[in-house]
Amino acid sequence: MKLTPQKLIILCFIAGILGAGVFQVGYSLFTQESQRNPKLPEVTSSSQEVKKLTKTEVTSVIDFTLASSLSTPSVVFIKTVSEFEPTSIFDLYFGGGTRRSVGTGSGVIFSQDGYIVTNYHVIENADKIEIIHNKKSYIAKIIGTDPSSDLAILKIDAKNLPAIKLGRSKDLQVGEWVIAVGNPFNLTSTVTAGIVSAKGRNIQILGGQFPIESFIQTDAAINPGNSGGALVNIKGELVGINTAILSKTGSYTGYGFAVPVDIVAKIFNDIVQYGKVQKAFSGIEVSDLDSKLAKQLGIDTEDLQGAVVIDVQRGSSAAKAGIQEGDVIIKINQEPIEGKSNFDEQMSYYRPGDKVKITYKRGKQILETQLLLTNQDGTTSITKSQTYFSEFLGAELEPLSKIERERYSLNRGVRIGRIRGGIFGRMANHFGLREGFIITSINRNPVSTPTEVEEAFRNSEGNYIIEGIHPNGSRQILQFYYSR
Repeated sequence: MKLTPQKLIILCFIAGILGAGVFQVGYSLFTQESQRNPKLPEVTSSSQEVKKLTKTEVTSVIDFTLASSLSTPSVVFIKTVSEFEPTSIFDLYFGGGTRRSVGTGSGVIFSQDGYIVTNYHVIENADKIEIIHNKKSYIAKIIGTDPSSDLAILKIDAKNLPAIKLGRSKDLQVGEWVIAVGNPFNLTSTVTAGIVSAKGRNIQILGGQFPIESFIQTDAAINPGNSGGALVNIKGELVGINTAILSKTGSYTGYGFAVPVDIVAKIFNDIVQYGKVQKAFSGIEVSDLDSKLAKQLGIDTEDLQGAVVIDVQRGSSAAKAGIQEGDVIIKINQEPIEGKSNFDEQMSYYRPGDKVKITYKRGKQILETQLLLTNQDGTTSITKSQTYFSEFLGAELEPLSKIERERYSLNRGVRIGRIRGGIFGRMANHFGLREGFIITSINRNPVSTPTEVEEAFRNSEGNYIIEGIHPNGSRQILQFYYSR
């Protein structure tokens, strides 16, 4: 059959329509199959592989369900009750007697037999601590506290609990994905995700003796009630205890901070094994190094790594080894030191009696020495708790250690530990007396032991003048009237 030009055009037009139809059907079938079996980039939990992807690609492939399912059973809800006696006639008239304050927080199960880690500020001043896990309620006992790291160890009477798996905060990388698990605003088992924004942060919020601030910073949402909860990696391993937020409103605004799990594990083991944190001292006090200080010390301002020595305790191991003010610590046992926070963190891993190799700069010289670490009294023995609890005063009292006496140039003093009501509870509410306050004299009479403090209150009544050292180091005089 002979095709005219007109017929040829018509046939080509029909073939084009049929071809387009076949393509459309094929594309549709391919799209449906792709949606059922999406082809995603291959990734593992390795932080190096994750870094090769864009944030959008990472979000699409990182699965937080495993980490959530592994960690949420190990996080508990904590409810505290604190009782306060009236401090004025107004309180008596309108309050009708003892008042109660209820607080909430989170905790992490550390062992199957009921040991739980939380923040010290969650249970501070609590008269009753209730743990809720899997809809069961337990009354918790305080095993030990460490205000200088804002940690507390609790114990409940339970067995076969889902203890969390521990990771290593040392191996945690900036930019690595983490999730925060806790109970914000009384909402149990809440999970939020973010990344590690920074490590070794010092935000100057901790009290207590010789505070350790080397926080993990994260942008995972942390809110009131999250305190004491878990910060875990995408394997579901604990890498930190959520502790604080930076906020003008009291709610999450972008930055949260967690105590590194390596510090938590050391403190947990010390308190459970010895009843008290075994702090090791080198006799060195350090500060961060900046360009101005580097110029004064004759150090290259292009290299500001390290912690500069600002004080060496007389008679200490550091003094005997020849370390001087102005030296810059750059390594502890070959671990690089970036600044004060990093120095404090590294020192927190050791106990009295341990030996550490210190690498430091003096001018343009690189020097090394070995230090024997001691306890607060200058010996290498394990420190035992000397805490005395006075029911009459409602507080724990402890004699001042040698290192504290030298630090504040004192020859006497008694430090206040946990306040649990009583006379000191009233003073804390009404006169600002704080845990960690060092009493040096009562009514102008010096005190050196806990029993001397108790007797001073038992044997007199009326006006009291307490002189001492505030936890921030300032000298303070508190004057009040108390009638039994």
